[in-house]
Amino acid sequence: MDSFEGCSSFSQRQARTIASTIVISALAVSIAVSAVACKGKADTPAVNYTRIPDGAPQNSYADVVARVAPAVITIHANKRVRQPQQFPFFDDPFGFGNRNRDQQQQQPREQLERALGSGVIVSADGYIITNHHVIDGAEEIQVDLSDGRTVAAKLVGSDPPSDLAVLKIAQTGLAFLTPGDSDKVRVGDVALAIGNPLNVGQTVTMGIISAKGRSTGLGSGAFEDFLQTDAPINQGNSGGALVNTNGDLIGINSQILGGQTGGNIGIGFAIPSNMVKTVMDQLIKSGKVRRGQLGIVVRRVDSDMAESLGMSETKGIIVNSVAPGSAAERAGIRQGDVIIALDGSPVNEVNAFRNHIASSGPGAQVTLTILRDNREQKITATTGEFKPEGEKSDQGETGPGATGQGKLGLSVIPLTPDIASELNLPAGTKGVLVDSVDPAGPAAATGLARGDVIQEVNRQPISTTDDLRTAIDKNGNKPALLLINRRGQQIYLTVRPRP
Repeated sequence: MDSFEGCSSFSQRQARTIASTIVISALAVSIAVSAVACKGKADTPAVNYTRIPDGAPQNSYADVVARVAPAVITIHANKRVRQPQQFPFFDDPFGFGNRNRDQQQQQPREQLERALGSGVIVSADGYIITNHHVIDGAEEIQVDLSDGRTVAAKLVGSDPPSDLAVLKIAQTGLAFLTPGDSDKVRVGDVALAIGNPLNVGQTVTMGIISAKGRSTGLGSGAFEDFLQTDAPINQGNSGGALVNTNGDLIGINSQILGGQTGGNIGIGFAIPSNMVKTVMDQLIKSGKVRRGQLGIVVRRVDSDMAESLGMSETKGIIVNSVAPGSAAERAGIRQGDVIIALDGSPVNEVNAFRNHIASSGPGAQVTLTILRDNREQKITATTGEFKPEGEKSDQGETGPGATGQGKLGLSVIPLTPDIASELNLPAGTKGVLVDSVDPAGPAAATGLARGDVIQEVNRQPISTTDDLRTAIDKNGNKPALLLINRRGQQIYLTVRPRP
């Protein structure tokens, strides 16, 4: 028993000794491994705790602004207008006006209207680009420079279709910005807008490029290719700079879509720098801008129109009309042709197509790829010269509503020679006259209006109301392609009949 206990006591001491030895060995191994690991970490630069000197904040655009802001100036344009004669007491029921009417009659008087805008200096010797609407009609133009000086400016040239103008001041050694390449701008790029909104002083706002190739139709300009941005722009920013984070001038701020108060709601538009450069160079050289023109009215092909034309995909723009004697007529372009490419590049937007033709200038050769009766062919045309006064709108209108009938939701009457004369239509014009349109019908939804003349359905001539009824019945429920004569302008519209 004692021997057993003694033996037991000896075994426990052995066990403790062995355990201690294992722990010590493990601790030694652990220390060795830790030392190796620490040595390895010390050799890794990523965890080197050496202090790095502080640098400029990564999210600051101060350096860019400091470089470009001196080239952005404020423009004051003054115009004198004559107010009409006024007779303030002429209808005074108490007769006070009869006492001294001759004395109280106010003669026409002049009033000074002051316009405020911004501009960008584009050369060291004082050329400035701004908006046409900033200086339109101005008799006196003054410029506030970044160094506090106010100097007189003269108008070099103005171009209402693009809403651009060039001024000149008699100064040298100025800070300036050169228009960059707006074609390289991408949706999502950061943009900075610089100008003098609401006359509070030079202001910088930041946003992104929200879209490209926008056309608003808000101004008198016919050649719109706006960069859209949510960088806050307000009244007074017009003519100011839109720059990227490299300080490149990518646009001239021009328009906003305002809220109920007319203030910024995050939808602003700038004229792209490539268009600015083209217009600016011509204005400085000759004081005017020359543009190319084909002499056609076009609209985009939508899915209904593509289906009615038997096209396998929705693409291109359709020729609504061809002006007599125009470049397009000389080249052999016909009404109903679908233009799918211009100089080898696909065409899907009316505005982009028009801008390309305009920028090519008069006398340029362009190659159009068209679909005619669903057969592809190429036509080479030599552009004519755009004349602003001869321009017509391709926008649809909605006429007064009335109870419509039939699958199209409209009623028609025969087009008599007398009615055609009243509508100033050419002698011999054939078709049926839209007499009323159901506001809730398919015709109204597509833009047909009272007074429109339907001349064709699916490329087939229409002369009587029976012709129209037969053509629509034959068409079934597919979209019908209508050729409309609207006060002498021919346009294509598609209408999907009621079931």
